Amino acid sequence: EEAGPGRRGEREAGEGPAERGPGAAFHMFVVMEDLLDKLKLLSYEEEALRRHNMRPLSRHYFALPTNPGEQFFMFCTLAAWLITKAGHPFEQPQECDDPNAVISNVLSELRSF
Repeated sequence: EEAGPGRRGEREAGEGPAERGPGAAFHMFVVMEDLLDKLKLLSYEEEALRRHNMRPLSRHYFALPTNPGEQFFMFCTLAAWLITKAGHPFEQPQECDDPNAVISNVLSELRSF
């Protein structure tokens, strides 16, 4: 039997969520809820958010593009906190920092793991 794009788990280029199945469009919401559960287990509200006077994340915070600048800063804040929690000192990014530099620093630090 020839392996072709119709095989299970394989996608053709340009294939959208509708072609992957009815639940594919909602997968990002499930992933976000799993992320939020894991952050809560790590006490992110007490350790990360209160320190920066930020509100807790909603169940779909990163799943829907509502305010990209705010979402990017929240991502960077959580990334810095998680890196520090893992034992690598990492300076908390500021909102006025260059986004490319911030992402470069986060990726560089993660590669050092």
